Amino acid sequence: MIFKLVGDGRPYPEHGLTNRDWAQIPPRQVRLDSLITTKAMLDLHSLLAADSTFYGDLFPHVVQWQGELYLEDGLHRALRAALHQRSILHARVLELPT
Repeated sequence: MIFKLVGDGRPYPEHGLTNRDWAQIPPRQVRLDSLITTKAMLDLHSLLAADSTFYGDLFPHVVQWQGELYLEDGLHRALRAALHQRSILHARVLELPT
């Protein structure tokens, strides 16, 4: 099992963070098997592209809400980590109040 659950959508309230806001959150280690995805579909071209993180944040974005960790952005990075047999990912984690 790679992820805790494969979801489709964001069940948590809108947080309104911009990329600049996300960049202020220091990355921390997150176990892949504790993440719930917010996307059920994957583009293999993005997964296999050598420059897939060139224009975005190097760290995935995770939202912690009601005791769960939701992978909001960075599904391709998380899957690449799993393909390299890593169980931990460095991600920026936003903790939303319940």
